[in-house]
Amino acid sequence: MQELYAPLIERAAPASGAVNVVIICEHASNIIPERFQNLGLDTKTLKTHIAWDPGALGVAQELRRRLRADLVAGSVSRLLYDCNRPPEAPSAMPEMSEIFEIPGNRNLSQADREARTNAIYAPYCKALMDILDERATGVLITVHSFTPVYHGVRRECEIGVLHDSDSRLADAILAVQNNEFPYNLDRNVPYSASDGVTHTLKTFAVARGWPNVMLEIRNDLIETDMQQKIMAGHLAALLEVAISNLKEAENV
Repeated sequence: MQELYAPLIERAAPASGAVNVVIICEHASNIIPERFQNLGLDTKTLKTHIAWDPGALGVAQELRRRLRADLVAGSVSRLLYDCNRPPEAPSAMPEMSEIFEIPGNRNLSQADREARTNAIYAPYCKALMDILDERATGVLITVHSFTPVYHGVRRECEIGVLHDSDSRLADAILAVQNNEFPYNLDRNVPYSASDGVTHTLKTFAVARGWPNVMLEIRNDLIETDMQQKIMAGHLAALLEVAISNLKEAENV
């Protein structure tokens, strides 16, 4: 029987009358089960951004607590299967990530790809869909982090506010940022829908009519537990106002 890698799930009871919030952290873990032999990579490489989104889970969990949200997070490395990609995408099981070759992903057979999809992506999808079906309406937020230097180029963006065809929540967030928010926010930076990063948003939120957003946080800002809590506190305050404004405008 095939081993399944169930996602991390944390549930909450929303406050009476509050908008349901579901938070996703697809790249929460850099764990690679032993039978995959680290995909041919050394331990040092598996600690870098290519294997996961450092700091993202800590921010997501604190946001979940502050917003009384539900959380679904990946339990294995994005290199085994990137849950923010559809099964047919080559980047779901990449042979290359930035400057790093991934030996264990070279020349995968269709059976290999289907086995990973069934073991990792299928349980993730089921867990998320069960929660969304239960909540019926709400907003969806995905939490990611990105490396400060990519292909040798320094990234000055601190937090990216990304969206696909539905920009309602991103618009609301950008509309309420003020001088009290200590980080710079940029729309669709360092990635955008054209980079294929909005699969989760399109599949699970846009398709249901849920307002949604992807938050990309530069990972040097969330290296420690304290930094993650501070970041989540600022983001939670911003999101609470944005979601409240959206609820008032659209009755989400």
